[in-house]
Amino acid sequence: MATLQLNDVRLCGRLTADVELKQTQNGTPVCSFSLAINRRVAKDKPQEADFIDCVAWRGTAEFISKYFKKGSSLYISKAILDRKYRS
Repeated sequence: MATLQLNDVRLCGRLTADVELKQTQNGTPVCSFSLAINRRVAKDKPQEADFIDCVAWRGTAEFISKYFKKGSSLYISKAILDRKYRS
């Protein structure tokens, strides 16, 4: 049985656009993408979606950009890292 970490997130959604692979100045592969994740609402209301921005690095970035396109289903299981920098 897998052990869950305190900061463990699981997302399942669809890519909102094709993924573009880029490289940092040091040559590290990276890609940014957005996932549309359907949210349950009352039965008599239209379905809603949340849009989550994600970043993948190195081999994961290469894999996603090679095998996934706009509309592809993607499952992510990782930790959340906040990009806000505090001084």
